[in-house]
Amino acid sequence: MQSLIPLFLIAGAAVGVEIALTRFFAVASWSEYGYWVISIAMTGFAVSGVVMVLGREAFLRHAHWLLPGLPVAMLAAGGAGWIGVTLNAFNPLELQNPATAEAQLVNIALYYAALFPFFFLAGLAVSLNFVVHAGQVGRVYGYDLLGAGTGAVVALLLMFLLHPFLLVPALLPLLAVAAVIAGGARWRIAAVAVLVATEAAVLSLAAPRVNEFKPIYAPLNVPDSRVVAEVLSPRGVYQLLDNFTERLDTDVSNNAGTMGVAAPPRTFGLYRDGSRIAALPMAEPVADHARAALDAAPYALIDTPRVLSLGGSGGFRAAEVLALGAAHVTVVEPEPVLRDALLRGLGASPAPAADPRVTVSAAHPLTVPGRFDLVDMAGDFLGADDQNRTSMTAEALARFLSQLEPGGMVSIPIGIRELPVYAVRVLATAQAALRLAGVADPARHVAVIRSAWNLRVLIARDPFDAARVELLSAFAEERSFDLSYAPGLAMEGREVWNDLPPVSLESSMVEQGGAAQDAVAREAALLLAGTPAEDAFDRSPVTADRPWLSPLVRLTSLGAALARIEILPQQEIGLLVNVAVLAQAIVLALVVSLLPLFARGALRVPAPVLGRALVYFPALGLGFLLIEIAFIEHAALLLGDRTSGFALVLTTMLVFSGLGAMWAGAVAAPGRALRLAVLVALGCSVLALFGVRGAVLAALDWPWALRAALLVLALAPISLALGFPFPLGLDRFQQEGPALLPWAWALNGAFSVVATPLANLLGHGMGLSWLLAAGMVCYAAAALAWPKERR
Repeated sequence: MQSLIPLFLIAGAAVGVEIALTRFFAVASWSEYGYWVISIAMTGFAVSGVVMVLGREAFLRHAHWLLPGLPVAMLAAGGAGWIGVTLNAFNPLELQNPATAEAQLVNIALYYAALFPFFFLAGLAVSLNFVVHAGQVGRVYGYDLLGAGTGAVVALLLMFLLHPFLLVPALLPLLAVAAVIAGGARWRIAAVAVLVATEAAVLSLAAPRVNEFKPIYAPLNVPDSRVVAEVLSPRGVYQLLDNFTERLDTDVSNNAGTMGVAAPPRTFGLYRDGSRIAALPMAEPVADHARAALDAAPYALIDTPRVLSLGGSGGFRAAEVLALGAAHVTVVEPEPVLRDALLRGLGASPAPAADPRVTVSAAHPLTVPGRFDLVDMAGDFLGADDQNRTSMTAEALARFLSQLEPGGMVSIPIGIRELPVYAVRVLATAQAALRLAGVADPARHVAVIRSAWNLRVLIARDPFDAARVELLSAFAEERSFDLSYAPGLAMEGREVWNDLPPVSLESSMVEQGGAAQDAVAREAALLLAGTPAEDAFDRSPVTADRPWLSPLVRLTSLGAALARIEILPQQEIGLLVNVAVLAQAIVLALVVSLLPLFARGALRVPAPVLGRALVYFPALGLGFLLIEIAFIEHAALLLGDRTSGFALVLTTMLVFSGLGAMWAGAVAAPGRALRLAVLVALGCSVLALFGVRGAVLAALDWPWALRAALLVLALAPISLALGFPFPLGLDRFQQEGPALLPWAWALNGAFSVVATPLANLLGHGMGLSWLLAAGMVCYAAAALAWPKERR
């Protein structure tokens, strides 16, 4: 039997390049467009299977030169594709303008044209190995998965050393090594020559760049701007900027001058993947501006509080809290680069001086111990790291409420400059948290205060009394902020300082009258009265099972969203991207499923067998990814980082599934092995369904290595079991007809394309539990579709 090391390297290169391209999109534009890479990759794999079905005999005749030739072709296609991607003038913001959208649709098609050949050739190489080694299906699939897992690890490690714009060129040599091993002397010479030519072309022609609409673009290009520090990691590319535009981004009253309050100080700006996540001090943090800020509202109601600050704002938040009269502040900063900056500084930015009134806790926000008078979320906390959203679920807020002393409260910020309804969803989450905490009438325990751009929801342990409402009204009046809601506060006849008209997808006009409006006040009263507005926007609470504030647009209102796409913020466009990718994936799945059926001569199997194959392999493609994506979300919380969670789950599941596939190749009773594997997978999924949240919370404060080890140990049994069904099915179905083997590969790939956007829509719309449940249904369906054993 020929060596399968080249297949191992091809699979590793394909997955490594796929991950590298998702990082490129995260840095160059926005991370949600990385879904296209997954879609393009799986499309290439699926189409390759169909081509192999239709031309199986020809590929077998020429396998002797195709096996070394395909990695060489992949090498050239990968370099050309990377050049094409970096030269693409795609601008996602222009999709929101009808006058410019058509050109951007062309650019999207050009992305597919650039990358499809690479992944098609990769799929062709894998499916050819299946056909050539049809008697060793489990071993071939095992090498494929083990190579893919290794490629994920290599890509992750390279992120510590290389900028994302260099990852793809760094991974292409794996393909030259594959060709050298697979071929003779001529192929070795060809592989080296193509590698040299490809890398030379990439270095001279590729032009990766940051989109001009990313937040970092303008400050990076002002006069005398400098990058004074840079950190490379799988979490992102961190850049510390020094230029005259960088100031502390605090929402300060327009009345600050008349109050005798200084403006926020000039700072460094810290950016991750081109988005600003914090301001870092140039010297010891000062907070002369603090009492004029919107964030000061709860300090007008509580004297000398003991404060839990979620997020450190680069050191400024502790200084502000102390300036507002806090007796002590415990700062929890989950973002590791920001936490390190608080403790040791970053580049030219010094660490704040030690202060006995300030404790920087190493605990996770969801597990931090202690009793407090105020739990205060920093204004930039949610934007500092994707995983910080888990601190804004109803369950998390209920826990914070349980840690409050009598008279204490929780202060939650949200930006409203894009859509006011984000604030309404935060208020709905606060309402749900109060109910979880046993409060019968949440409306008496919340207050809402806002400026023109930002809003604070104050959640009190005890009902707001008239005295506190009066204090809050006076605070707002002095600073020209608006008190949008407080118990017993009359809304009629109050002057609105900051106009906030409602935004609707149902109307082509923004409601605007002669008088200033407060859309949040109107909606808050309805929501807390138990009659929330019903329209295109989702106002349901953010929960641990659905820990996302956005997207807000309901799937049933996609038509209205497309009609008014110009008013939607960037985070809402991700929903439309998902739907578009899902629609394309469904079309592809239908083509892959039906095309070989029209070429019955190619398949040559009975219709009942075709029917079972049309259930079995799509179910595996859907089920594996639905379960995998659910675990990735839980792993992101456990490890505190989505990239690490993604890489470790992907690697663990691929490696152990690969081992399972190799084991499957040696079983004596395939039908019995399949049933046992599915039972193990279903049992593990049920355990995860009911126990994963508690297990993750219990381990959040463990050292990172122990958390990673726990994740691997938890995933190993289910991953091993999930490695059985596909090779067992390939081997069983090819007994009915050899052409079913490449078609099965195509079906699995096509429905894997469907699974990724479907999982994102299902998870955001219904919850992570539904992903696990749907994956379980898929594997049960596969077990039922297993063909009857031949006698």
